[in-house]
Amino acid sequence: TPEGETETEDTKPESVGGILTRVYTTDIDTLDYTFTMRATNSEQIANFVDGLLENDSLGNLVPSLAESWEVSPDGLTYTYHLRKGVKWVTSEGTEYAEVTAQDWVTGLQHAVNVESETMYIVAGSIKGLQDYIDGKTTDFGTVGVKAADEYTLEYTLNQPEPFWNSKTTYGILFPVNAEFLESQGENFGSTDPASILYNGPFILTNNTAKSVVEYTKNESYWDADNVFIDGVKCIYSDGSDPDGYFTQFQDGILSQATVYPNSAGYAKVVEAYPDGVIFSQSDGTTYNMTFNFARVAYEHTSKTTEEEKSSTAKAIMNRDFRLALLFAFDRMVYSAQGVGDEAATARLRNALTPPQFVQIGGEDYGKTVASKLSELDSEAFGGIDLSDGQDPYYNPEKARKYIQKAREALEADGVKFPIHLDLPELETSEILVNQAKSLKQSIESSLGTDNVVIDIQLLPKDPFYAATYYATTGAASDYDISTASGWGPDFDDPSTYLNIYNSRTGDMLSTLGLTGTELVEGEDTSADAKAALKLTDYDALLDAANAIKGEEELDKRYTAYADAEAWLLNNVLQVPTINKGGRPSVTKIIPFTRPYGWSGMSHEKWKYVKLQAEPVTQAQYEAALKEWNTARTAAA
Repeated sequence: TPEGETETEDTKPESVGGILTRVYTTDIDTLDYTFTMRATNSEQIANFVDGLLENDSLGNLVPSLAESWEVSPDGLTYTYHLRKGVKWVTSEGTEYAEVTAQDWVTGLQHAVNVESETMYIVAGSIKGLQDYIDGKTTDFGTVGVKAADEYTLEYTLNQPEPFWNSKTTYGILFPVNAEFLESQGENFGSTDPASILYNGPFILTNNTAKSVVEYTKNESYWDADNVFIDGVKCIYSDGSDPDGYFTQFQDGILSQATVYPNSAGYAKVVEAYPDGVIFSQSDGTTYNMTFNFARVAYEHTSKTTEEEKSSTAKAIMNRDFRLALLFAFDRMVYSAQGVGDEAATARLRNALTPPQFVQIGGEDYGKTVASKLSELDSEAFGGIDLSDGQDPYYNPEKARKYIQKAREALEADGVKFPIHLDLPELETSEILVNQAKSLKQSIESSLGTDNVVIDIQLLPKDPFYAATYYATTGAASDYDISTASGWGPDFDDPSTYLNIYNSRTGDMLSTLGLTGTELVEGEDTSADAKAALKLTDYDALLDAANAIKGEEELDKRYTAYADAEAWLLNNVLQVPTINKGGRPSVTKIIPFTRPYGWSGMSHEKWKYVKLQAEPVTQAQYEAALKEWNTARTAAA
């Protein structure tokens, strides 16, 4: 299509079906969708099991296994009317049983029994659930989930949650067949495709670690008319050859390949497809640089003395030191290592919660956060703009001012400079290693190596993940700073982001070296750090925001969460870096056919997706984007 013109129905590409092939970098470690919180699992599992609702390509919540629903006038009871005739099938595609309302009751009880990583999503929401988890009640019948009849499901909540329906797109609220669960025992949800049943668009047929993940179309799927591809094949990569993705795309092995403008092979991409590099949109995932405030593990370190460990620990606890790192870190150059200079700025994220995630009085939530942050410390953050796609932080002059201020206080406390910060990185990933080197270069050049030295710890895959992404307690987090984690929203409310650092129950406390409900030999080794950081103040702000209920008070609720977000940014508990979008690729996936959504799992589905025979052009993408934006505006 010529630039500036919109595609007509006659010129739209034809869907060709076939197998969608893509790259994956982290193995599935469980198929128990009621248990796992890891995106690396959810992006696969979302294709195997459907829940009550799902997102369409415009981001709307639409019926999935619930044909319809209603909410009681007090906002506490949600009644879902299920589709009849939806089938559970085995990994062989054999029909096993019909999906009924009782399966949701079984699913939630199972999630409690296995101590789901995602229980935080619903524990405080569903009536009686927290008491059952805590053992105050022993009858699951007291929990507010009921099968009123075979095709009618009811949830009773503790308080109104206007965003409740968005939670139904997450695995914690997915169904489980009781008979099959009992037959599998502890094997249910292992990595074996036969360990779960399927009611979603695809069936997992092959899951070979560090090799391939394959799934095929579910021939018994209730909505088969909206499945346009025959299956999906995910090919493992350790990240050591990023230019190899494009080669595989050219050879017809991959349907979509991320390309890297800073790599040696990018010239071949531009030569082959001068108008075919597409940049994905920003999304809800926020990556960050986190500090370890109570480091215990030192298996991977350059430190040789206890004095060095103590000096680093004290420095990290100093807010001025953290501010110095924030202002010294050139995140645009860091971003460019993955996407090139052209797209580097567009990926930048400046707060944990995306500024446009919700609206307050018709304006982006981020504007309220920025105003409150500026009020908390006008010297550091006066007039700040937290919008995506620009960098309000990088300021070497300001960084040097704060490092000098920190140094004076820390040296008075016996701290020895320079401060050495261990940063683990995956040695096989060229892009991640380059990002680590970029981080090191910008911070050291801004602050001086007489003040701060970043010690990059290059690790093989298993030790790297054990020390970072897979570390389940603060005590297991083996670093001073890390860029190995991020967070995507579970439901459509700011609490889904901000609760991750709740000092009592936060799901990502371990990335800060802190401990929530998990203790080390019965002891919270991070208690002193929590007290010094005054996390009880943050908890109080979260509690105040969460106490505001009801759809008519959403602006007030969001404003209260903006107070908590401003506190988090002002205290520099973590440094937001980039979002998951903005990645350049060459692709045969027809633009905007995939489900879209901020939260939950359904946007990870390959349902609705269509493939075309030739690579997507920039003109095709821009025309589709214009049409998509128009349709979203009309839907809103």
